[in-house]
Amino acid sequence: MDSAGFDSGDTLADRFRSHVGVDNSLYDFAMRGMADEWEAGGVVREICAGWDDAPPGSVVQLRLLAGVFRIVLRRQAPELALYYGSMGGTAGPEGVWPVMRAVMGSHVAELKDALTVAPQTNEVGRSAALLIGVFEVVRRSGLTKIRLLEPGASAGLNLLVDRFRFENQSWAYGPVDSPLVLRDEVEGLVAPQRFSVVSRRGCDLEPVDATTPGGRLRLTSFVWPFHVDRHERLGAALTVAEAHPVEVDRAGAGEWVEQMLDQKPPSPDVLTVVWHSITRMYWPAEETARVEAAVAGGRSRMALAHVAMEYPKGQPGGADHAELSVDGDVVALVAHHGRTVICADR
Repeated sequence: MDSAGFDSGDTLADRFRSHVGVDNSLYDFAMRGMADEWEAGGVVREICAGWDDAPPGSVVQLRLLAGVFRIVLRRQAPELALYYGSMGGTAGPEGVWPVMRAVMGSHVAELKDALTVAPQTNEVGRSAALLIGVFEVVRRSGLTKIRLLEPGASAGLNLLVDRFRFENQSWAYGPVDSPLVLRDEVEGLVAPQRFSVVSRRGCDLEPVDATTPGGRLRLTSFVWPFHVDRHERLGAALTVAEAHPVEVDRAGAGEWVEQMLDQKPPSPDVLTVVWHSITRMYWPAEETARVEAAVAGGRSRMALAHVAMEYPKGQPGGADHAELSVDGDVVALVAHHGRTVICADR
């Protein structure tokens, strides 16, 4: 979803309420409480002082909630953990706000600092879309050795696509002993193609080291605590990443893709795949153009494919599905968080 679409209003209270849904989830109750508390001049106003004019898309509410979640994850607020499904909590969400407000009041300085941490998730559900994209580029090219490059990679978890297990009714792929198993993520006709990833690398403006406690804590805190299945997937992917660390450079997308494509692959029979997912909406127009130009220029120097899982241009927050494209051709529609991948008839 386009975060700016859920971050609108004249005041922070307005912006908090703009993010509230209709299903009365834990965070719906929390954000309503945060809005009321801000207007009453309470602890939320104290924590968020100086953020009143934060640009749209800053989603101060998600930064604050993630900061609170990190306190819960460190076992410093057991009374609040009772409401967090990913922590085993079963308490009804309607009672969460008074408890959360008290926790905020005990951690004001830490939560002020938490507002400087931009939201960042590394949704491994998207790896199913990447897999379908790689199947398609292998089918088209006939090349089975892949150099995988991902701008906007966060912690680089999706670069481990070949180390995850995918199981569907008519096909399966990946190591049977993988800690992460994604089941029934793909609908439609799929023709699996065998391939090997000979190298993998990513970049991000704020890369997260998934092998460190701090990196794991940060990624976990931005996954909503009542999305238990997402937490289970992330935990399994972090286990894979610990055994197979991925290199993620601190760099902007356009410059980094240019640099990577200036480096030839190890051999002519290696297919370079530039892949990215739900990141174009955060790039300035000139960054998107720079990435596309680098890919176009690289095609004359190497076997190269461009796989993208992105919302249609011009409607990042209004689309029901992202589009999975291979060299500009839409080959599947993808639901939010990468589930489910609906393959186009070909």
